[in-house]
Amino acid sequence: MRKSFVSVGVLSIFTVLGLGNYGAAQVHISDRGSGKTGLDLSRFKSDSSKTSSEFMQVLKTDLTRSGWFAFTSAGSGVALKGGCKNLGNQISVDCAVQQPGRGTLLNRNYKSAATDVRRLAHQVADAIVKAVTRNHGMASARLVMVGTRSGKKELYVADSDGQGLKQMTQDNSVSVAPKWGPNNQIVYTSYLKGYPDVYLVDILSGGRDRISSHAGLNTGADISPDGRDIVLILSKDGNPELYVKNLRTKKLVRVTNTPGAAEASPSWAPDGNRIVYVCDSSGRPNLYTTSRQGVRGKRITSSGSENVSPDWGPNNRIVYCTRSGGKYRIAVFDAGIGASAMISPADGADYEEPSWAPDGRHVACTRTVNHKAKVYILDTKGDEPIELTNYRGDWYSPSWSP
Repeated sequence: MRKSFVSVGVLSIFTVLGLGNYGAAQVHISDRGSGKTGLDLSRFKSDSSKTSSEFMQVLKTDLTRSGWFAFTSAGSGVALKGGCKNLGNQISVDCAVQQPGRGTLLNRNYKSAATDVRRLAHQVADAIVKAVTRNHGMASARLVMVGTRSGKKELYVADSDGQGLKQMTQDNSVSVAPKWGPNNQIVYTSYLKGYPDVYLVDILSGGRDRISSHAGLNTGADISPDGRDIVLILSKDGNPELYVKNLRTKKLVRVTNTPGAAEASPSWAPDGNRIVYVCDSSGRPNLYTTSRQGVRGKRITSSGSENVSPDWGPNNRIVYCTRSGGKYRIAVFDAGIGASAMISPADGADYEEPSWAPDGRHVACTRTVNHKAKVYILDTKGDEPIELTNYRGDWYSPSWSP
């Protein structure tokens, strides 16, 4: 029988961290609203087929959700020309983007199977965003999350708009903390064997391996940007500490050593050399950064009663959850200036478990009201939050694909 060195499971790891009310967070509120580029769709046509109509609807929704555009009348702003045709088993899209003063920004044909019309619309939307703004889009990305639609906590995968929902696990147990890494792989913690162990799922094949099953906690795993290592929390030596494990050689390196404190929720920096994590060595949970070699952690937050669930995104920004006025809010720490900005509205809901979208502008998170949890998208530039999971059950712990 496997022995656990701690009396708490992964769901109560923050009880170990000693959460408590230490006062309101001193976090600046970000400016709301942002300028948008006018987009003229009057010369982008489609035939009358159901498939082409679906393409147009998804495309418009994606462009709106990107946050960069406002649809305008004919003859003003950026012009989208071409159209969508249903060729039976295929759908063909001609897409040209022209902007006064910049000329033709995009001009190409896209084709896909008619059954992949939604995915094609996501692809074209991201191409338009990239051509006009020079920024990556998020429409083609996907999300993994935890859902209780079956009555158990299982992993589900969905498109960026919440559609195409697919159940990934049948553990009939408790699955938590999924993280989407490179190479179409997801890591998560499951109580499938009765203990909190870390599993790796291959999205394409559906195969799954148990990759960490030490005594005690195995949780918080995140795959490195190069796909070679995972960072995770283990309590095999009696205290929840930060470790890095090579997925090929299985070599395990301990990164932190904080007797009397606990670590949680590690996340890799995009460069793969640094890690942000939670530690309560100061008496309450705050965010710290360290190198993968284990240089002494540097504390980067100090306000609020607790600062947890970090996700290190592009542009050297870390999104995280902070407790303010008795509610959980989402904030972004800019390492360049050493300051945080609140991005979630003060609407009485709790916002938790943030994850950066690949566009570096949006964040997926859990929004909870009256004990009902749903996954929402937040816009760091101020657009209104958008619900993604209008499904039965509770939905939380979203993580974007790269």
